[in-house]
Amino acid sequence: MTNKPYNISKNIVVDAFKNVKANKGCAGIDNESIKEFEMDLKNNLYKLWNHMSSGCYFPPAVKAVEIPKKAGGTRKLGIPTVKDRVAQAVVKMYLEPRLEKIFLPESYGYRPEKSALDAVGQARAMCWKYDYVVEFDKQGSHVKRRIIPAFKWDAD
Repeated sequence: MTNKPYNISKNIVVDAFKNVKANKGCAGIDNESIKEFEMDLKNNLYKLWNHMSSGCYFPPAVKAVEIPKKAGGTRKLGIPTVKDRVAQAVVKMYLEPRLEKIFLPESYGYRPEKSALDAVGQARAMCWKYDYVVEFDKQGSHVKRRIIPAFKWDAD
């Protein structure tokens, strides 16, 4: 046991790196590839664990890369460094099982084993169950909310 403010297992950091390596990907703003990160793996993972468990980890800048859009033009894609991808995986491994317990079954955003198609199916099922829809629209720091009566079609 260590005297660190955050109890992060070194094994979780190793597992997180294995996940990042399996997902492949390219180098971030530091131009360090997974292969290069792996050349000093023990030291790199120890430093990351030490910073995270001490509460002093700060992610580096993200590399912006232009990628083509299907409809033409380009959009920017942010590519984090390998170290930051490992840090993000550690956080995900700790938070996901804890947060999954408190999500409603009808919640679909950024959840494991749930897709956009599943969300559409759930929305369709709920349309038959409720007589209204609640719509939220975030604009800057203001959230607009509307309750819209749902139209029900009777198939008589």
